[in-house]
Amino acid sequence: MYKNAADILPRSLVEEIQKYVQGREIYIPKQPNKHLGWGERNGTKHWLNKRNQEIRQKYRSGSSVEALMESYHLSYDSIRRIIRE
Repeated sequence: MYKNAADILPRSLVEEIQKYVQGREIYIPKQPNKHLGWGERNGTKHWLNKRNQEIRQKYRSGSSVEALMESYHLSYDSIRRIIRE
């Protein structure tokens, strides 16, 4: 989403940038330590962690791998990997 630099940056900084870029769009990347990991922005990572905890709990409570495969629509290998975590 583009923002007008004049709306968010100090005037002196906008004037300094204008020395290099006049009326063009530029991309300013995030600082390396500010990037979000996979699935953190949209909640997918949290949802998968919660689902995997649920699978492990059900397995510990006696559900079979086959029943978990059917309930979660996952392969045998995927269920085994989740259980081993």
